[in-house]
Amino acid sequence: MEFSNKLDSHQKKATLAQQIFNYTKLTKKEPEISSFDFQPPHGISEIITCIEVIDQSRSLYEEKNFNRRVEAIDFIEFQIIDQIDWLLQKTDQPNELILLKGRAEKIKHHLEEINVELFQRLRESIRNKSFTGKGFKSLINEYVDLHTDLKEHHEEEGYDNLDIFINELTSFQPIPEQTRELEAEMVFYQKTPARIIFEIAEEYQFTEDDVFFDLGSGLGQAAILVNLLSGVTVYGVEFEPAFCDYARACTDQLNLPDVTFINEDARKADYSKGTVFFMYTPFKGGILQEVLEVLRKESLSRKIKIFTYGPCTAQVALECWLDFSGDDANSIYSLGVFSSR
Repeated sequence: MEFSNKLDSHQKKATLAQQIFNYTKLTKKEPEISSFDFQPPHGISEIITCIEVIDQSRSLYEEKNFNRRVEAIDFIEFQIIDQIDWLLQKTDQPNELILLKGRAEKIKHHLEEINVELFQRLRESIRNKSFTGKGFKSLINEYVDLHTDLKEHHEEEGYDNLDIFINELTSFQPIPEQTRELEAEMVFYQKTPARIIFEIAEEYQFTEDDVFFDLGSGLGQAAILVNLLSGVTVYGVEFEPAFCDYARACTDQLNLPDVTFINEDARKADYSKGTVFFMYTPFKGGILQEVLEVLRKESLSRKIKIFTYGPCTAQVALECWLDFSGDDANSIYSLGVFSSR
């Protein structure tokens, strides 16, 4: 099968190549990836054009432009390389496509290496205690645009570039396999969207006397993030031993002595030090009810705060010993905020 390097000019107002030419002529600047509305390439000519634009966008190679770089990496992988692979299946003359794929993979690898070096440097800064509290939030804001309105409603769970950034910063080992079978009312682990933890840090003014518990802490990211944002002592309670070991290894490498992970059933954990608790629906039904009863007893000796996310919020809202102050107790995508009476 032959591939034409011509595009139907009647179907498009201007080819991507024409956009690049016009932009360069008018501005006397290098084309930037943000200057064009990239659509999935069709055919060799559009693939070549997309590769050229990305390769010539010098800002992508500047460490600070993490957002742009992530989008470019995704575009190369899921639009350019996937399209080349599809075309390779339909031709008996693959040489040009193979060369293009190699070039795309080389550019992608170069961009990924910039991120690797970035996160190595940032982790070293965390180990040396260079960024904590507001300093840590300012650091994140240098690379990822934090939403100014953290209470904005989200119609779906979703993850974004903030999650990618936090994942790379705090989780840098192969994710372990689960080793223990979950009980019927235990929920399979899923990472808390990073924006929810930022919202907690905004919602609650932590003091040095606070102790934060993450119930169902999984791989430890939420617990680690709370400590970096607030500086408070944090405990993660996790049923799965392999997840707990993974989280401990991450805190050791980041030099976070105030973050501790406890491999324990949440119904049996010691919460006597806790003042603030978080649950991203780690369990439901009877197990959740048992854990809430444990927390109710803790609230008899001191005021506590409970943050929830996901389907568990509606069940927690039924507790008569708690006052709800979130946005919508029936929304599984809004942060639930509860205070003991």
